[in-house]
Amino acid sequence: MALVPYEEGAAWGARRLHSPWAAYRFAGRSVRLRQDWRRLGAAAVVWDAAVVLCAYLEIGGIDLRDRPVIELGAGTGLLGIVATLLGKGFFDCLFKAIYSCSARVTITDRAAALEFLEANVEANLPSELRPRAVVKELTWGKDLDNFPPGAFDFILGADIVYLEETFAELLQTLEHLCSEQTVILLSCRIRYERDHKFLKMLRGRFSVYEVHYDSSKDVHIYKAQRGGHKDDF
Repeated sequence: MALVPYEEGAAWGARRLHSPWAAYRFAGRSVRLRQDWRRLGAAAVVWDAAVVLCAYLEIGGIDLRDRPVIELGAGTGLLGIVATLLGKGFFDCLFKAIYSCSARVTITDRAAALEFLEANVEANLPSELRPRAVVKELTWGKDLDNFPPGAFDFILGADIVYLEETFAELLQTLEHLCSEQTVILLSCRIRYERDHKFLKMLRGRFSVYEVHYDSSKDVHIYKAQRGGHKDDF
């Protein structure tokens, strides 16, 4: 679950996090997400890292069309929703009534967040795209038998590096989900020394490159791939 410490600094930021709704526009559509800090805490609000990664996917020239994608620690579901909107293929536009498609975006979180997450996903995807997204439970390191190994072209995560005791399970999960061609995109704000420790652990198993930095929000996006494999977007 995308849990990060609540930053008390700005009053505006506090109001935004405690607001029951958060609204954005991506992929030519309005996305209006329910937030619920009181019930689910930091996992049920939209963090800057998710917004920055959504914008990067939209303008970064990354082709998600008909590519299998999985999001880890989805929280409100913003990133998975935008990936689904960006990932609709040519046939979705021409043959909505007759083209039968399986889910291409898998949006995951722990069990406690799934009902809230699924409600946001269903409310923000048009009916013809809902079969393209599936919400599934995934506790890192524990539910991996429910996910085929190496089946995803992209793994996405926004502000999922938060508790040091989960680092080993997160790395285990990334390794299970990755093939040689899989691209991992992690968006995060580097807050603590333990965040650097995770990046060091990640670099011990993957080739890691910083591909974007949003100075206005102090958010980094890192790309990771197995071995020395490096693709230019």
